Amino acid sequence: MSTSDYIIRATAANNQIRAFAITSRELVEHARQIHHTTPVATAALGRLLTGGAMMGSMMKGDTDLLTITMRGDGPINGVTVTANSYAQVKGFVGNPDINLPLNYAGKLDVGAAIGYGTMTVSKDLGLKEPYHSELPLTTSEVAEDLTYYFAKSEQIPSAVALGVLIDKDHTVKQAGGFLIQLMPFAEESVISTLEKKVETIPSVTSLLEKGYSPEQILEQVIGDFSLEITDRIIPSYFCNCSKERVSKALISVGKKELHSMIQEGNNIEVNCHFCNTNYIFTPAELQALVLQVL
Repeated sequence: MSTSDYIIRATAANNQIRAFAITSRELVEHARQIHHTTPVATAALGRLLTGGAMMGSMMKGDTDLLTITMRGDGPINGVTVTANSYAQVKGFVGNPDINLPLNYAGKLDVGAAIGYGTMTVSKDLGLKEPYHSELPLTTSEVAEDLTYYFAKSEQIPSAVALGVLIDKDHTVKQAGGFLIQLMPFAEESVISTLEKKVETIPSVTSLLEKGYSPEQILEQVIGDFSLEITDRIIPSYFCNCSKERVSKALISVGKKELHSMIQEGNNIEVNCHFCNTNYIFTPAELQALVLQVL
């Protein structure tokens, strides 16, 4: 979809640090357009899509799938993102029409939009059972919650920074982030120096506004540790829904439910939450699906 968005993977300090940085403006803008999100909903979804793309690119298998859900008591009614190992992502918010006043710092109040609740991270890595982790939300500002997830669930000290800057016309002006992780064998001197460095880094959106590339962002954060870029990946917004997949979902509801839909005599419309595509099924098409129910 996009060529200006990309992720870089890198190592530093003789592999004691691994790092990712992303620019994701076009990806987040595409999500805004298909979901018709307000600025605070765009920021919430955009941050999780950006983080999800980097986390997806960390997986190895062609069919590996990551799902992140932040569900709190805030009016956005949850944010869900899925990603694969190609950094193809999709996502949605429960309430795309939410409007909130700016927070005390004059920023979009993503934390209040999501509210207090839980973050669930599921990874389907092709094993018998998917890996599943549920944690309390910390700030509900997304980046801090992902940092907490890595520390608690994967025992990897990490620093996650994510930013989405909305323009006056509500389009996405900038979006991006970075993810820095310390390996288990990292030396104490590397750990303490990196911790101090991360504390002094300006916000991601301010760096993007200055024209920083993902390479330059990592140079800013870990350039003192002999940064070595190892890979470049193009993230994209990708939904694999189709009428055939929706048909299978309808078949799974069973004959009784399908007969009830048919008796109403109207077309039914099924909406994909992830890409907002509507699929129409006529009573005749529903009748054909009944014959496929086991």
